[in-house]
Amino acid sequence: MSASREKKLRQDQTASGYVDPKAEKELEEKKAEKRSNVLYSVIAVLFVLVVAASFLWRSNVISRNATALTIDGEKYSAAEVNFYYQNVYRGFLQSNSYFISYLGLNTGASLKEQTVNATAASMLGVEEGSSWYDYFMDNAIRQMTMVREGLKEAEAQGYQFSAGVQAQYEESMKGLKDTAAGSGTTVSKYLAQSFGSLMTEKLYGRELLHTLQYQAYASDYALAQTYTDSEIQAAYEADTKSYDRVSWEYVTVSGAAETTTDAQGNTVAATEEETAAAKEAAKETADAILSAYESGTSLEDAAKGYEKATYYDTQNASYSDTATGNWIFDDSRTDGDAEVLEAGSTYYVAVFHKRYQETSDTVDVRHILIMPENGTKASDEEGYEEEQAQLKADARTEAEEILAKWKAGDATEDSFIQLAEEYSDDSSKYTGGLISNISVDSSLVESFKNWALDPARKAGDTDVVDSTYGSHVMYFVGTGLPAWKSAVVNDLRSAALEEWINGLVDSAEVTRSDFGMKFVG
Repeated sequence: MSASREKKLRQDQTASGYVDPKAEKELEEKKAEKRSNVLYSVIAVLFVLVVAASFLWRSNVISRNATALTIDGEKYSAAEVNFYYQNVYRGFLQSNSYFISYLGLNTGASLKEQTVNATAASMLGVEEGSSWYDYFMDNAIRQMTMVREGLKEAEAQGYQFSAGVQAQYEESMKGLKDTAAGSGTTVSKYLAQSFGSLMTEKLYGRELLHTLQYQAYASDYALAQTYTDSEIQAAYEADTKSYDRVSWEYVTVSGAAETTTDAQGNTVAATEEETAAAKEAAKETADAILSAYESGTSLEDAAKGYEKATYYDTQNASYSDTATGNWIFDDSRTDGDAEVLEAGSTYYVAVFHKRYQETSDTVDVRHILIMPENGTKASDEEGYEEEQAQLKADARTEAEEILAKWKAGDATEDSFIQLAEEYSDDSSKYTGGLISNISVDSSLVESFKNWALDPARKAGDTDVVDSTYGSHVMYFVGTGLPAWKSAVVNDLRSAALEEWINGLVDSAEVTRSDFGMKFVG
């Protein structure tokens, strides 16, 4: 099925009341996030070179000097404000791409004429019925304000930006020029197609550099926050569910009724009676599995023979505000507790084992990613697999050569950083390939994470590790805080960063110009 047809199907399903389980789960996770992180605490700069199909704001009428916004007495044009508006809007679309339709956002229609539905209002913490345009504009102005105010503070503090910031800026601008050339147009025309006729290469580059500089300063501000053991312990005890982990077994029993098809092949939804019967049968199955377990049969064996029953063994479960999450994290739970839990049309046969702190140390590593080159054959062409295998082998060879070069040189962490900045295909190159606070919970590819978390690993260890991304030249930096403590510190730093950002924004005097603002968006 094509992407467009999939999108149309999701929209039709949403209109009819269908809720995709994956989307529903992701929406719940989104709702649980700190509101300040939705758009502006950490800026995801979506460079215009990846927004090739954008046809926004092409006015040739307004003056280049039209003021759209004033921050602490300094005036900014519609083109400058529009940079942040597009960054916020495109960032939102990218991070919520899977369930945009569930949020009721139509990307093909005017945002000024669309209102936030109940689902989006719950996730974003805004009023239902408010304008999508106002939502994005408010956050764009907030983002622009925090960048400007943050950079003023950085200058006052005498902060020195790392060479990585300038390197990232230069590479991004080069990528912009290469993309424009590949599209058969100039940078100016390419920017005008995406941001409007007032956007120039100079203006775009300036705002991009400001944003990258702000990110560097804000990141270092957060990392500079330190906490005593008593402060960490107090924060942990205030919200133990967020940091503890649980070992448990469970069996899911589906109570969804089977759909059928008519003579024309159309799907026929189950009747209310069929739905009720299916759920009742699932409950009987779950009860039977629980009874077998309580009689001495292992839970896994008890589930065998039931078509709709699936067994799971989870050693590192985190808390979620669900029927199962609240049951396994109940303070009264003891080893061996078992119960049948209902969650929608599914029944869980849950067996609790233990709740614990993840005390294994986090680790820091540096890496240099070498990605395979693009092949010349399509996936359905003869010889495709052979070509891909050769490209991966070539990437592996290059990675091994880089490691050999490091070993033949100073073979220090500093020399590894230099090679990362020169060769790596990963964005971490701008910080010397550093990946920090890796734990068992980290969402990294398994081969990478397994190498990093090997208990035999010691400072200075190196190797080449293959992953789905390519070949990684690895360098082990060392161990950090225990995983649970690292998670607490990260949350404390996040709260401190949010408080700092709020202080920057709330102390600034911001005024909008109605004339200039009507050209933004």
